[in-house]
Amino acid sequence: MSASRLYHITKTLLQYGLDDLIPKDKFPWLAKVARNSLFWLQNQHKDKPLGYRLRLALQSLGPVWIKFGQMLSTRRDLLPDDIARELALLQDKVEPFEGNKAQELIEQALEINSIDELFANFEQTPLASASIAQVHTATLELESGTQDVVIKVIRPDIEKQIHADLSLMGQVAKVIVKFIGESRRLRPVEVVKEYKKTLLDELDLQREGANALQLRRNFLESDALYIPEVFSDYSRKNILVMERIYGIPVSDIDALEAQDTNLKLLAERGVEVFFTQVFRDSFFHADMHPGNIFVSREHPDNPKYIGIDCGIVGTLNKEDKRYLAENFIAFFNRDYRQVAQLHVDSGWVPADTCVEEFEFAIRTVCEPIFNKPLAEISFGHVLVNLFNTARRFNMEVQPQLVLLQKTLLYVEGLGRQLYPQLDLWQTAKPFLENWVKQQVGPVSVLKQMYANLPFWAEKMPELPDLIYQNLKQQKQHTVQPVTSSQKPILLGMLASSLLIVSGLSFLAEQTTLSAISFSASITAFLAAWRKTG
Repeated sequence: MSASRLYHITKTLLQYGLDDLIPKDKFPWLAKVARNSLFWLQNQHKDKPLGYRLRLALQSLGPVWIKFGQMLSTRRDLLPDDIARELALLQDKVEPFEGNKAQELIEQALEINSIDELFANFEQTPLASASIAQVHTATLELESGTQDVVIKVIRPDIEKQIHADLSLMGQVAKVIVKFIGESRRLRPVEVVKEYKKTLLDELDLQREGANALQLRRNFLESDALYIPEVFSDYSRKNILVMERIYGIPVSDIDALEAQDTNLKLLAERGVEVFFTQVFRDSFFHADMHPGNIFVSREHPDNPKYIGIDCGIVGTLNKEDKRYLAENFIAFFNRDYRQVAQLHVDSGWVPADTCVEEFEFAIRTVCEPIFNKPLAEISFGHVLVNLFNTARRFNMEVQPQLVLLQKTLLYVEGLGRQLYPQLDLWQTAKPFLENWVKQQVGPVSVLKQMYANLPFWAEKMPELPDLIYQNLKQQKQHTVQPVTSSQKPILLGMLASSLLIVSGLSFLAEQTTLSAISFSASITAFLAAWRKTG
């Protein structure tokens, strides 16, 4: 990073008085000397609140810092509420770069001499301009006809600036941790690393295109969510071509009401979309702020969301999904002991955590919340309170849960903006209970067995040899007959083999052989169970 850029950032931070973020009694003497040496850089906004000054400073520093402020605004577990609310007001509106430069970048990326070779009606004035990219409209010429599209173009030279500013952020975070011990609670180094990964992912529009294709496939037949088509053949790392949509911004309540949109159903579908993405697909749009969500103009009585800007997505593994769903259900039932135990079982808190103390801490935080009517409870903030409490018991930062928390706050805020009476708890509870039943019930066991049949079929020919070798080894090592402790194992192996034969026979439509094998398998299982008794 150049010295001039470093000086500009330092000047901006000091002129907005952001050194006030550090308590005076925690200010290292070396930092005080450095601050006093810059005596000509005085706070010019002493009459303004600290959160307001922070927002203005980030806005003046440019795109990278604006997006950093936006990310921080979702981390209410790390920041005081007044500062988090102020940062949430950050508007990612940046002056556009020249339209002819955007056209040049598109032509270079697609290796064409003129944009007219592929696109008609290319509009050099951008439709929208943000910190990382801007969007232009055009008409794509296809063999099957024409298609109205938008072309997203990464800002020229933005990657160099981003890397430079991220490097400085990382260095500053390390200095803060070294000299200000209390800052470790806010984990500035980890926060910057998380932001770096998110921001660098957004620079690759092919990644965003792939995310959009996956989400579109997941909701292809859905009445709740529509993802615009991506034209991958015309997309590159720095440009993305996708279908143009003509929906109503979800924040435009007046326009939605003017066309008699069913706002209650729309709000409930927002909850449905979120939980479907998380628990059915394990793949969720993690940047669902109002600027990225529209509502279709078609069928206002049966409204459908339109989602754009899929650069940030979250995923959950099978174990996290199950523990999270069970956590939510335990909260619904106010079973704090179960919540505490689930955190230990999942590994989110250390195994030696005292479950009784953890349970008491969770009850202390959450019980006052439940004294309110359900419709007045913020689901997202309950989750924030839970994570804050868990961190007191050395819960490690779970990046996938942070994204989930952020997305849930967006969804809940959006739902209550559309329909203030929305009871997110009652909307979500049946969905989660059904999902858990599907995961742990007998139907789920049969589905898992069916899914594993190809693996068992591959290993089946080896099983008799394995049994024979096991018996041979027993004979070589001892002349004594099979012991009572070994019989259940052998019977269990036999039962498993017969069960596999039964499943394969059923798939081959050999119903008689399948039934005989299944009966023999059950008999062997029962015999093995009796031997263990």
